[in-house]
Amino acid sequence: MKIDYRSAGVDREEGYREVAKIKEIVKRTNSENVLSGIGGFSGLYRLPIEDYQEPVLVSGTDGVGTKLKIAFKMDVHNTIGEDCVAMCVNDILCQGARPLFFLDYLATGQMNADRMAQVVEGVANGCQLAEAALIGGETAEMPGFYQEGEYDLAGFAVGVVERSKIIDGKRIAEGDVILALPSTGLHSNGFSLVRKIVFDKKDFVLSMPLEGTNKTLGEELLTPTKIYHHAVKAINAVTDVHGYVHITGGGIYENIPRIVPKGLTADLDLTGIRVPKIFNYLQEWGNIETLEMYNTFNMGLGLIVFVDPASVEEVQSALASIGEECHRIGIVIQGEERLRVCL
Repeated sequence: MKIDYRSAGVDREEGYREVAKIKEIVKRTNSENVLSGIGGFSGLYRLPIEDYQEPVLVSGTDGVGTKLKIAFKMDVHNTIGEDCVAMCVNDILCQGARPLFFLDYLATGQMNADRMAQVVEGVANGCQLAEAALIGGETAEMPGFYQEGEYDLAGFAVGVVERSKIIDGKRIAEGDVILALPSTGLHSNGFSLVRKIVFDKKDFVLSMPLEGTNKTLGEELLTPTKIYHHAVKAINAVTDVHGYVHITGGGIYENIPRIVPKGLTADLDLTGIRVPKIFNYLQEWGNIETLEMYNTFNMGLGLIVFVDPASVEEVQSALASIGEECHRIGIVIQGEERLRVCL
C-alpha cells in the first residue's frame, strides 16, 4: 500500500486554502515600507532610516500561554491573535520603540483553514492597533503533536528607537511620579491559576453571566490584552519618560523592580485603585491571598509610567485627548527595597 503526506496527517490543500483566506486579512496591515507579500520565504521591510540619526532595532517575542485553553473551550478564535501581538508589542514599547512589523507562528495538529484564518484575523487586528505590519509567519501542521482542535500561537515584534531616546529606567530619579494605565482585565497572564479555579469547580460554566458586568465568564476571560501603542505615543509626544513597565507574569512585584535603579524605591499606594471585578471573583472563588493575587495578576494595572513630576498634568491631558486614562499610584523615594506597596 502506497502512502503519501495526506495519509500521514498533513492536508496540503487545506493549508493552501488557509493561505488564500489570510492574504486579504494581512494586506490590511501593510504600509509603504512592506516590500513583500504572503507566500515568500521571508518578509521584507524597509527600515525608515530617514526618520532617525542612529536607529536601534528593538525586538520582542512571546506567546499567549494557557489562555488558549479558554479559546478552545469557547470555540472563539478571532481575539487570541490580538493577545499575541499585545504581549510582544507592549514589551518593546517599554524601550521607547515604535513598532514596525510582526511575524506569527501558528502550529496545529490538523489544519482547519477557517479556524486558522480566524486566529490570523486577530493577529491582523492587533497589528492595526499597534500600527505594525504583519509581514509573514508560519502555519505548521504537526499531526499527533497537539490534541484535536488545539493549536499554539507565538509571535515576534520588531520596532525602532533613536539610540539617544532608549528608555531603560536609568533616568528614574527620586521624586519621579508613578502613573498607571488600566488593563482591560486579565490580559494573558495567570491563566494556569485561572483554569485551576474555574475548571476544577463543577458549578462554573463559561457561558454563565458575570454579575456586575455585561459579559459571560468566558467572554471576560477572553477579553484581549490592551495594546498601549497609542497611549505611549501620546505620552512620548509631551515628555521624556524615565521608565515604562509592562505588567505581565509576576504582577507588580516582579516587574517594577526590574527597572528601578539601585538605591531607589518605587513607593506605591494602591488603596484607592479600583480593581476590576474579575479579579475579585477569582480571589473569592479560589480563596487566594491578596499578596498572591498581586504576585500573579496585573490587578487592573496594565502599564506603569515613571515621569518627572512637572510632566504629570501634560501626560494626563495627552491621554485624555485620545480617550485614555491614568492613575497616580506612587512616587520614587530613596531606599534599597526597589518596591514598597500599600494595598
